[in-house]
Formats: sequence, C-alpha cells, structure tokens
Amino acid sequence: MTEVTKTLCPYCGVGCGLEVSPPAQPGKATHRDGQGNPIWRVRGDKAHPSSQGMVCVKGATIAESLDKNRLHYPMVRDSLDQKFRRVSWDEAFDLITKRIQTVRFTQGPEAICMYGSGQFQTEDYYIAQKLLKGCLGSNNFDANSRLCMSSAVAGYIQSFGADGPPCCYEDLELTDCAFLIGTNTAECHPIVFNRLEKYHKRNRKVKMIVVDPRRTPTAEAADLHLAIRPGTDIDLLNGIAHLLMRWNYIDVGFIDDCTSNFPAYAEVIRHYSPEIVADRCGIDIKDLETAARYWGESQRVLSLWSMGVNQSSEGTAKVRTIINLHLMTGQIGKPGAGPFSLTGQPNAMGGREAGGLAHLLPGYRLVKNPQHRAEVEEIWGLKRGQISPNPGLTAWDMITGLEDGTVGLLWIAATNPAVSMPDLERTKAALMRSPFTIYQDAYYPTETATYAHVLLPAAQWSEKTGVMTNSERTVTLCRAFRRPPGEAKADWEIFAEVGRRLGFVGEFAFANSAEVYAEFVKLTRDRPCDMTGLSHEQLRSQGPTQWPHPAEEMGRTGDGEKTSPHHKSPSTPSSKRLYTNLRFHTPDGRARFGAYHSRGLAEPPDPDYPFVLTTGRLYGHWHTLTRTGRIEKTRQMHPEPFIEIHPRDAARLEITDNQLVEVRSRRSKTFFPAKITKAIAPGTVFVPMHWGALWADNAEANALTHPESCPDSLQPELKACAVQLIPVTAELTVNAKVSIAAKI
Repeated sequence: MTEVTKTLCPYCGVGCGLEVSPPAQPGKATHRDGQGNPIWRVRGDKAHPSSQGMVCVKGATIAESLDKNRLHYPMVRDSLDQKFRRVSWDEAFDLITKRIQTVRFTQGPEAICMYGSGQFQTEDYYIAQKLLKGCLGSNNFDANSRLCMSSAVAGYIQSFGADGPPCCYEDLELTDCAFLIGTNTAECHPIVFNRLEKYHKRNRKVKMIVVDPRRTPTAEAADLHLAIRPGTDIDLLNGIAHLLMRWNYIDVGFIDDCTSNFPAYAEVIRHYSPEIVADRCGIDIKDLETAARYWGESQRVLSLWSMGVNQSSEGTAKVRTIINLHLMTGQIGKPGAGPFSLTGQPNAMGGREAGGLAHLLPGYRLVKNPQHRAEVEEIWGLKRGQISPNPGLTAWDMITGLEDGTVGLLWIAATNPAVSMPDLERTKAALMRSPFTIYQDAYYPTETATYAHVLLPAAQWSEKTGVMTNSERTVTLCRAFRRPPGEAKADWEIFAEVGRRLGFVGEFAFANSAEVYAEFVKLTRDRPCDMTGLSHEQLRSQGPTQWPHPAEEMGRTGDGEKTSPHHKSPSTPSSKRLYTNLRFHTPDGRARFGAYHSRGLAEPPDPDYPFVLTTGRLYGHWHTLTRTGRIEKTRQMHPEPFIEIHPRDAARLEITDNQLVEVRSRRSKTFFPAKITKAIAPGTVFVPMHWGALWADNAEANALTHPESCPDSLQPELKACAVQLIPVTAELTVNAKVSIAAKI
C-alpha cells in the first residue's frame, strides 16, 4: 500500500484532517521514530475544511503511538488480586454474556452500566446505545462527555430547544469581537486558535477578550485579559449585560420577536452594577467597561468556551448566561457571531448525536420524552415500552452505585476513569468493590486496567473505519489504513457480538460499519441533526460534510431508501450556521433567556484551605497520557507535572522555584514541583490533569477534586477546589524527582 489515506486526528474536538501514508515508499527512505521503528507518515490535509492543512504536535506525532504497549488479546481473572490469563474471544464473550444475563435476571437491567468515550466512532456509540438502551432496557450508558460537554448540551437545549453549536470555524475569520471564556484555546484547541490569531493580527480593529484566572498563551494574544477569581463567571457575564442594558447596546426588535423570558433576566442583571462585579471578580471597573464596550460596539460577536465553563457546579447556568449576551444583542444566526462551545474529545459531538449520554437517545432525542422513545423503538423493531422512561446513571452515579451495591456489572470502554474522575481515592475504592468490570481499550497497561476482571483489546484510530463529528458539526469518514494488532476488534463489533450472543441476532446483523451508519442516520430524519443525506459512500466521495444534511426532498437517503419531504428547520439544509432564520427548536420558536444569580464555587477557599486549585491541559499532552505519554517528542515537551504559584503566595509560604510542594484538599494530598510565575492570579494555583499513577508518584490532580456537580447537566466541578500548600524539605524534593523520572 502506497496511497495516501484521508482521516481525522483522534485527539481534540477541533477535528483536523490528516493524510497518512505508509512508512516505506518507492524512492524514499523508510520513515522511522527516534528508536528506529518504522512509522506511518502523517501530514495535515489541506483539503479538509476545518483545519486547512494545519496540524499540531499531537496530530503530527500520532502514528508513533500505534504499536506501543498495545493490548493484543482478551484476558480475564476471577478476582482483582489475581494475575490476568489469556483467553480466546469465544471464552471472553461467553463469560460476558453469562454475567450480563445473571445480573439482568437477579438485579434487573438497571444494574448493568457502560461508561464510554468520545474516542468512539459514531458507529461504536450507536451500537452501544442499541444494546443497552434498546435490547437490555438499561439507560445506564454514560460517556466522558459527562465530564466534558454535558453543561454545553444542557445549555443549548434549554436556550434553543436542541443541542448543537450554531457556529462554524469560518466565523473565526469573520468576527469583530472574539470573547473567550474558560478556554485556553491556544494549547487545548490549537488549530482553532491559529485561525483566530492569524485573522486577529491581520485586522487590528478586531478585538479579542480572554477571561481566565491564568495568563495563558491564549490570554497573551488578547486585547483584554480579565483574570477573574474562579467561580465569578456569572458575576462577570451579568455585569457585562448590566452595562449593555445601561448603554442601550441591545437589540429590542430581536428580543421582542425571537426570544422569551427577557423580563426575568433584566430583573437579575440590574443587581450587577460595575462596582459590585469588579469587586467580586477582582478586576478593575475600567476593564469591565472595556469588555462591555467591545461587545456592544461590535456587529459580529463570537464567544468561545470549553472546560473552564462546563466543568462547574453552575456549568449550565454559565453556558446560558453566555448565550443571554448573544440574545440581548441579536448576535446569533449570522456570519462571525454566536455562542460556540469547543468540544473536548474528537467525537463527543458524534456521541451526542447517537444518544451517548444517560439521558439521551439517538437523533438528539430525550429519554424522558414518550414520543422520542416510541420513534426509536419503532426503528429498532422493539415492543412499545422496551426503552425505560427513566434517565440512566451518570458516570458519577455509577461510582456511587458500586459503593452501595446497586451496580452489578460495569463495562468501561476507550476511557481511563481511574485518572479522569473526580475524588479519585473514592473512585478507586469504588472500582475495587465492583463485582464485575469489563475494560475495553487499545493500550495496556493503563490505570483503569488495575480494576478490571476482563480486558478486551480494541482496535483504535487507523484500524477501523467509521465517522466522527467535530465542534463545527463537520462529519468526517475516518478510514482504516492498517490491520488491528493481534486479536483486537472494533468497539462496535464487540458490542454487536455480545448482542447476538444474548439472543438479539437480527438487531445486530451488520456486515460492516457502513451498514451501522446507514441505520443510524435513519434516526436523525427530521431531527435538528438531520444527516439522512450522509453515508460512508457519500463521505468517501464528497469529503467532510457539515450537518444538517438531510436527504433531498423526495430524494434518497444514503442507503437508497425513499424519504418524505423534510420539515422546515431553523436552518436551511445547506447552512453552515444554525438559526439563520432566527427560529429555534422550542415549541414557540423563540430562544429562551435564562435568569441566574451567581452562586460561586461549590467549595470556596477558607482559612484551612485558602487556595483555589484549578486544573487543565498542556499543549503537548492529551488527557491521561495513554497515547502522548508513549510518544517521545510529546513526553519531552512536558516531562513532569508541576504546580503554578504566584510569587506573592510563594514568598509568603517560603516556597522556591522547583521545590516540591505538598498540596492537600479535604479528600487527599499530592506532590508537585513548584513553578513560580505571575501567569497565575494570587490565591489561585494550577496543576495539569494528565499524570496518573503510571506516570508519576502522587501527582494525580483529580485526587484533590470533589464530585459536586451542576444540577442540570450533572457535570462535576473539576475546575476548582479548595487546597492548602505545604513546602517540602529539599531532601524529599530530590528523592521525589528521582522517583518521577523513573516512572517516565
């Protein structure tokens, strides 16, 4: 094979197009990594609309991880204190199906849980939903989108009547004012930021506002950096709204014709005067006024946000309060304007489309809606009432379910909760109590494998063909270009085989992933995410395509089936943006204002724990190091964890640069080398969240965090908790550094 394969980067939700070619090509030296191993060549795909040929260091080095520490065959053990033994797939499938049936008929289907990931392709997500929510009658499928994007989902649904970011990447180069809050875009979504930064530099009248307690590389590029205190986002947003109202920078016609609940919102924001807001947020009044003036004087305002907003006990309220600013100024449904969440995982959007959270069903449907359940049951050929009307357990509910014995079987796939979940010591103790855990992943070892009874080898990016959807709703076909190592199988194939062995033969009679996708798109017909015009064949021939993309009126779907005329949508089928006709997916067609007072942090600092710890990602690493920790270049970029401390706080505690610091919360303690920097606000400290127990000693950021969550999205507040800092002696610092170095 010498031809180039077009695919998608499997890291973040930017969704950069890649072109991959074999290590050996005629007339060229074999492409090798630093150890001399042949590796596939990776470059940016200039034809991909989202990334235009750009690629970050993670995407450029992705091929180096493909053959490192892979899980090659199924393994099982009877208890967690035993060693794994190799078994055949037949043995593994028999063990799993017997255990599922036992739990199903003794504890009920609600005792069966699966925790998945935005690393899934849409086909993987879809088959998992059909197996659990349809055939088994358990809505207990949740994904790490619960820790990532569920506040954005809830905010869009409550404000607009449906999920789905209304903007596109083209808006990055059309806006007058970019408002970035709770996102270090330069490091976490670098290609999005590259597009925005280039445009910003060329157009000096364009303003960029960055809201972040840290002076990140993103903030360095801003015209205005608002280093607010953690937990004061809603204060700031309501304060901007107060000034927009005072200065008459509002679109009265849009508010009257296209929205509801504005009076309640207006009553809330009148309490957020500049003096009150500046004091609460810890910023200057003039900076608050500058932000409001930038917004008010701009014709096209684009807001961008990510985990710093979503991972909060008031995450949904924050999302809706951002959207409120767009609604009061009419900044939506037009080029260069609108609220735009930046997705964390490469296919978290596809997971939302396929129903991949405990309260969702495929096609942007809700478990609680009887009509939605009936529609899915009809297409799946199930009897009425087969799908439970009760939302399933969230990721954290699964942990507490292990604690109280209500969870009898936990199936984890393509994610690493033994590092990524909050309150890690409690999480690990619960995982240790699990009666039966199946862990399905491409790599071994990982931290979560420690808690598994069954290990299943999964094919990953490059080894299976399927679809992913990025942050701007662009759907890309990711084609396989190499065989899975050993006995690894695609995730959807594993789920489908278990379904067949449970007796649901007809429901899982798929020959390939193209057939799976063809069935899935039927469930999007006449839904906000209509993709009935898409198929593997269409995506292969026409390239990445943005939804909505319904089949042509009275035309044919991707699988050749006749369609009826699609209903009128809030966007035309060819629209890059949603809500261009200013009609929304609510019953009255109006967008809804949400009126929220700020509640602040779930765990604010106090005299015993006087610092606010915030966590985040670094440019060269990804989530829990399962891939990037095994790639030499990215590992060297960020060789060890650290804690950022402001010089004023460091001086008071007599902490010097590089000295080891003990960090304690109410739940656990960790140790990090100090990085003294003015880039962090006084009273706040920062640690990266990547390092788990395999990669460093006692440096797990989420050992410190708590599980308190947003009441609407049920997303934990991973971004902030109260901690104390204790400097460690020089001798212990040296010993700890040696231990960390030995790990990596």
